[in-house]
Amino acid sequence: MDLESIPGVGAKTADALGELDDPERALETGDVAALARAPGISEGRAARIARGAIRASHDDPGGFAATPRAREIHQQALDLLQSRTVTDYAAKRLETLYPSSVESRIEEVRALASDAIERNPDPSVIDALEDVEPLSEPSGVRVRDRCLATQDAETYAAAREAIPEVSVEVVDDTHQLAELARGYATVVALDETFAGVDVEGDVRVQPDALDNPVEVVPERALQFFATNRDRIRAAAAVHREAGIDAPCDLAALDEALATLDTDGSVRGDEELDRLTTAVDDIDAAVSTAESVANDHLREAIEERDVTIEGTDLLSLVERGAGVDSLLDRELADEYDDAVEAARDHLVDTLQLQDTESIARRAFGDDPTYPVEHDEGAISRLREELTAARDRRAAQRKRELARTLADLREPAADLVDAALQRDLELAIARFADDFDCTMPEFGGAGFDIEGGQSPLLDVPFEDAEPIDYRVEGVALLSGVNSGGKTSTLDLVALVVTLAHMGLPVPADRARIECIGELHYHAKTQGTLDAGAFESTLREFGTLVQGVDSDRPVLVLVDELESITEPGASANIMAGILESLSERSATAVFVSHLAREIQSAAATEITVDGIEAEGLENGELKVNRTPVKGRLARSTPELIVEKLAGDSEDDFYASLLGKFS
Repeated sequence: MDLESIPGVGAKTADALGELDDPERALETGDVAALARAPGISEGRAARIARGAIRASHDDPGGFAATPRAREIHQQALDLLQSRTVTDYAAKRLETLYPSSVESRIEEVRALASDAIERNPDPSVIDALEDVEPLSEPSGVRVRDRCLATQDAETYAAAREAIPEVSVEVVDDTHQLAELARGYATVVALDETFAGVDVEGDVRVQPDALDNPVEVVPERALQFFATNRDRIRAAAAVHREAGIDAPCDLAALDEALATLDTDGSVRGDEELDRLTTAVDDIDAAVSTAESVANDHLREAIEERDVTIEGTDLLSLVERGAGVDSLLDRELADEYDDAVEAARDHLVDTLQLQDTESIARRAFGDDPTYPVEHDEGAISRLREELTAARDRRAAQRKRELARTLADLREPAADLVDAALQRDLELAIARFADDFDCTMPEFGGAGFDIEGGQSPLLDVPFEDAEPIDYRVEGVALLSGVNSGGKTSTLDLVALVVTLAHMGLPVPADRARIECIGELHYHAKTQGTLDAGAFESTLREFGTLVQGVDSDRPVLVLVDELESITEPGASANIMAGILESLSERSATAVFVSHLAREIQSAAATEITVDGIEAEGLENGELKVNRTPVKGRLARSTPELIVEKLAGDSEDDFYASLLGKFS
C-alpha cells in the first residue's frame, strides 16, 4: 500500500506510519489505537488517517456532513455510542464510523451493526472488558550475557535485523571465537565452518539460529507475554463470559501464563526454586552450620572432665601443641560429631542434591576450635549452584518460550476479538437503550415511524414518539416550543446514523440514500449586510450543486431571522422553488409558512405540529407533524381561549384576523 496515497498522509506521516509493525493492517481495519503508536501521531490524527484510508478503499468522496450543524449531529451520534464503550480502543475505533453516500461502505458497517445488535450486553462481559487493552510490544529488551558470532558480513546484517536483542560480533577465526567465549556466558556461532571446534566455554554452533530466534532469545516471547499477561487473561475472561469461540486452548494458555512472572522470569518450577534459594541462602546457611558445630562442641567440653597428667602437659607444651591437639587426643569423637552436624545442617538447609559432596568438604576433619568453614569449598559450592540455577533457568525459559511463541498469534486474535466485542456491545447497548431498528434505503425523501430523539434534555423514555414523512420540499410550522427544532434534529440524526450503517431510534425508517446533509441551525439575530450576502451565496452554491447523481437533504431552522420578515419569506420561497425543481428533499422550519406559500410560484407543502390547546397556561402539543396543515401559532391559541371565555366581540374580531 502506498501510504502517501491516503488523504492527509504526506511523506513525514508516511515515514512515521512505516515504523509500525503492520501499518497496512492497521489502516485497513481502522485500528486507531495502533496508528496512534506511530511517532508524532495523536489519537485524533490517527482517527482522521484511518477514516481517510477507509474512504480511499471505498472511493468515497466524503463531505456528507456539509454544514457545521450536520457535523455536530454526527459528533453527537458518536458521543452516544462512545459513552457505551468500556475500552479506549472501542471508543477510538468508533471514530472511524462516518456517514457516507457510498453503498459499499454503508453495507460494510451495516453487516457489522446487524450482527452487533444481536449481542447480549451481559454485565459479566462488560465487567470482564474493563482490563482488556490492545497488546503492546515491550521496549528495551536487551540480553547481555550472550552474543551471535559470524564470519560473513551478510549474515552479520541479517542477524542484527532478526535478533536485535543480542550483540552480533564478526570473528575471523577460532581464536577470536574463544576470546568472545571468555566475555560472554554463551556464544552462538552462525557459521557451519565452526562445527566441531574445541573452544573453552559455552559455544554453540547453530547455523539455523536466525530462523528460530526463540532458542537464542527466549526473553523475546517471555517479555511480550509478561507485559501483556493481564490483558490476555482479561480477553480470555471475555471469551468465557460471552461464549466466544477462542482461537486457542484457554486452559493451556492460562497454565503457561501462570508459570510466567511479571519480570519475564519463570516461576512455579520446584527445582529452579530450590537452586535459587540455595544460592541466595548459602552464606547464612554456612554461618548457622558453624554455630551448630561450635555449640555442639562447647556442650561436649562443658559436660566432660578432661584430666591431663603433668608429664603429658609438659610433652604438649614442649611440642608447641595447642587446643587442637588436645581436641584430637581427648575429644576426637565429639569433634567428628560436631562437624557432621554442621555438614548435615548445610546440606539439609540448602536442600542440596548433586552438590552434597562439595558441601561436606566445607568443614574439614582436622580438629579446630572454633570450627570454621573452608572458603575454597564454599566458593566451589556457590559456583556449582549458580551454574546449575542458570542452566535450569535457561532450560525452563526456552521450554516456556517455545510454548508461548506458538500462542502469540492466537493471543493477539484473542485480544482483538475481545476488543471487537466491546465495539459490537457499544452498538448493541445503543440500539437497546434507544429502541433502535435497522433502517431501509430506497425511494425519495424519508419516512420515519415512531422516532424518538435521544438528543433531548429529557430522559429518553419521556421523549414523545413522532411520525414524519417528507418527499420533495416542505415547510414545517408550529407553536413555539412545540418541537420543530427537535423534529429536525431527529430527522438529521436518523439520516446520519443510517448513512453510517447503524441502527436508528425509530420503530421503522426508510431513507433515501443521499450525498450530502445540509442542516442550517437557527441564526441568532438579524445578519448584517455582509453576513446576509454570504448566507445567500451559500444557498446559491447549494442549489446549483444539486443533481440526481448526488441527492441532498436540506434542513433549515427559521431562516427568516436573517433579515426582515417580508424579504425572508420571498427568499425562502425562491430557495424552496429551486430545490423542488431539482428534486431535492428539504424541510424548512418557519413561522412565515403562510407568507412563503403566498410568495412561491409553485405549490409547497406545509406541515404543522399542532397545539391542541392551553391547559393551566401550558401548551398541549401533538408533536407528530400533520401533513398538509398549517399549525396555529401560540398567539392564536391564546386569543382563541380568550374569545371562548369572554362574550366581548373584541377577542372574536382578533381571532378572525388569523383566518
